[in-house]
Amino acid sequence: MFFIETERLKLIPLNYTQLLLLRESREALERSMGLNPSNMVIEPLYQHELLDALDNFWLPKIQQHPDHYEYYTNWEVIIKAENVSAGGIGIGYPDENGESVTGYCIDKQQHNKGYATEALKCLCEWGFTNPAIKTIWAETPPDNCPSQRILIKAGFSQTGTKDSNLVFKLPRT
Repeated sequence: MFFIETERLKLIPLNYTQLLLLRESREALERSMGLNPSNMVIEPLYQHELLDALDNFWLPKIQQHPDHYEYYTNWEVIIKAENVSAGGIGIGYPDENGESVTGYCIDKQQHNKGYATEALKCLCEWGFTNPAIKTIWAETPPDNCPSQRILIKAGFSQTGTKDSNLVFKLPRT
């Protein structure tokens, strides 16, 4: 099984079968991965976004691009010391301009422990091993100050807006 890791975290890109298990239940996914139960707490808005991503992006895109599934899936963020999931993160396949989007969702029980920043830095470092990726970007609502702090701590800078969200970018150095 492919994964990347930091001192505290292991990031595992979920394959098609694992995404189907996640769609069925988080508990079933965690059990199949040999993880301790997380009893994850995610706000309803983000739970809805995750289900939408599963049905309308991750599952269909992995089938279309099996050789690059890492760019079309959720990466499970696992706290190694506890063998428990802290949430998920992702990075998109670069577009024609070399831009790749990222996003993350961390269990409310795991907030303010630095896991999102650590996972984001790790995934961006891995992403930049693909020479086609020139910039990694993210967007967040203006009132989501914790997400903005995560992006800034990971080296992103605010570059503008998209719809009503703030856009942050991290260029290849």
